Amino acid sequence: MAPLIVLVVVTAVARLAGLQFEWLDSWPHAVRIGLAAMFLLTASAHFQQPRRDALIAMVPPRLPAAASLVTLTGVLEAMGAVGLLIPPLAPIAAACLALLLLTLFPANVRAAHADLGIKTMPLPLRTLVQAVFLAGCILAAF
Repeated sequence: MAPLIVLVVVTAVARLAGLQFEWLDSWPHAVRIGLAAMFLLTASAHFQQPRRDALIAMVPPRLPAAASLVTLTGVLEAMGAVGLLIPPLAPIAAACLALLLLTLFPANVRAAHADLGIKTMPLPLRTLVQAVFLAGCILAAF
């Protein structure tokens, strides 16, 4: 739930800052700031215990090197967050983050069914939150 709260609060603050700063006077730009904060938060979980071990447990067993995959996805989330803050790269970063969300979602489904990994919310709610993140990425791509 923390990533959703960060996304909403930071986006709202950025949008309010748009009253003073012309670049932030648009929803796509404000959402980019909110998504960047959210993805930096989620990326940090890939490197800090106990979340790291929970994420490793979520990786399907048929995939090799679970710990390395968790590290890689954390790096990709952090790189995407930085990319969102660089205007010429922001649309590409947003699209790549949307693809990453779609790619990783099956691990959330598997974890929910097997009672593994991070257990912050039931799968139907997690699916809804994931849809909000995807919508944010789509908006940020423009």
